[in-house]
Amino acid sequence: MKRWPLYLAMLPALIVLGPLFYGGLAAGLGRSLGYAPLIGQTELSGAAWRAVLTAPEVRSSAMLTFYIAAISTILATVLGVGAALLMRHRFAGARAARLLFQINLTVPHLVLGTGILYLFSQSGLFARLAAQMHLISVPADFPALIWDPAALGIILAYVVKEVPFIGLVAMANLQAIGPDYEQAARSLGARPWQAARYVLLPAIRPGIISSAAIVFAFTFGAYEIPALLGASHPLALPVLAWQRFNAPDLAARPEAMALALLIAALSGLVVWVVLRAGRAQRRLS
Repeated sequence: MKRWPLYLAMLPALIVLGPLFYGGLAAGLGRSLGYAPLIGQTELSGAAWRAVLTAPEVRSSAMLTFYIAAISTILATVLGVGAALLMRHRFAGARAARLLFQINLTVPHLVLGTGILYLFSQSGLFARLAAQMHLISVPADFPALIWDPAALGIILAYVVKEVPFIGLVAMANLQAIGPDYEQAARSLGARPWQAARYVLLPAIRPGIISSAAIVFAFTFGAYEIPALLGASHPLALPVLAWQRFNAPDLAARPEAMALALLIAALSGLVVWVVLRAGRAQRRLS
């Protein structure tokens, strides 16, 4: 009964967003099954799903997308939490440091990706500076960080963008628990790193897991950064879905919808597993 006020408070948003979300999901599912009455297709078929699930290109794209999302999430989480632990202390210039740390949240992903492209590509600013300083012979000798098979440019863009998000969540959690627990641990002889590891990190773990799950889901399904900085093969799943959707052949449209639903299902499954494992760990502890 105590949850009814929360449900009532969410009801206006659910009335507006529910039909849009679930309606779009239902429309995409129907289109992936070949149902398009506007162009005379009313018979359901699983051909698009069979083509998507059996294509080697889709498997390689799924592995690449999972690799990008997993590495980006791990790095962003480690750096974001580490920055939050450092900035919880008072020091000279702390306010300016927190402002610079947060300001990246206002930068759109596409703008950040364009900046990384101009800075780190083999014809970019850093390559030209390295050639001018005779560190390399020509700009083309600069390490291939953009459009590379290892997706280093994509991971760099996501890490730079998502570290402030996870860091702010961690800082909010640290402020919520206050300094008392850490001070109690220090008074009992714990060193600073021991207090952080055994007291602070377990206390903020739920917030870290939730924010990391959000970052994973976003990086798994985002399109613009992989399209701008990714190699031509294999493509990330969102880019592959976009290409199928915009193909001149309308027969590829159901495959695009199937790919979009596959992206949603895979990212949702991973997030569910992570959150469930986090809840199980909290119960055990």
